[in-house]
Amino acid sequence: MRSKVKSDEQCKYAPVYWFIFFNDQLLLKKEGETYTIPCSIDPPVPVENVLEVCSFRDVPCRTAAVGIPLEETAGFVPMGLRASYDYLDETLHTIAGKAYELIYWDLHSRFCPACGTRTVLQTAISKQCPACKYEIYPVVSPAILVLIRKEDSILLVHARNFKGSFHGLVAGFLETGETLEECVKREVMEETGLEIANISYFGNQPWPYPSNLMVGFIADYVSGTIRLQDEELSEGAFFTKENLPELPRKLSLARKMIDWWLEQNK
Repeated sequence: MRSKVKSDEQCKYAPVYWFIFFNDQLLLKKEGETYTIPCSIDPPVPVENVLEVCSFRDVPCRTAAVGIPLEETAGFVPMGLRASYDYLDETLHTIAGKAYELIYWDLHSRFCPACGTRTVLQTAISKQCPACKYEIYPVVSPAILVLIRKEDSILLVHARNFKGSFHGLVAGFLETGETLEECVKREVMEETGLEIANISYFGNQPWPYPSNLMVGFIADYVSGTIRLQDEELSEGAFFTKENLPELPRKLSLARKMIDWWLEQNK
């Protein structure tokens, strides 16, 4: 179950939420059987390069990465960012995702790509090269998800890069010069060999692994026999609601789309 967010009164003497990472491990504060983001004047562990993220309930949120593994103690525990979804307030988990994206951006933008000079932080989301004045902002990579309907079934696939045996939706990155709908058609044809129609927008979700924006679409099967792109997918088939395989975790947009379809087909 999710833990409750600490109240403003509890944070009165602890005015900063600290999102501390080692790789994808996020440091959480243990409060009995629940977990939350550490909220204190000083960071719970020594840090050097602190980045501003946002504010939550008028409390500043800051993030930093450490160079050595975080250790579990009586009051703190490191937890994978994905796993922390099951324990954190949803808003705090979303902020943790943004913090992780900023750390990734900071790590990969330390030197100017034009002249190689070390960059300087200008704002919370911008850097500038002091030599050639080149400006750098966090890069967000859009990717599509598509739920394909065929009569009383949907197409579910297992990608080779999935960690686990669950099946999800056809997905892929937007290419230069493409519309999102063109990307949907191309990815479906490349990965499955199927023709689709009636493409409609479902929703979107920031996906900080490391810095993507997932954009979901619904579409209808038109024709074709499934021919999986072997280097991308290991399994794929149409499933009815009575014989669904293992599904993605509830934190993902793919799972929200599948749950929506199940609700529509009660």
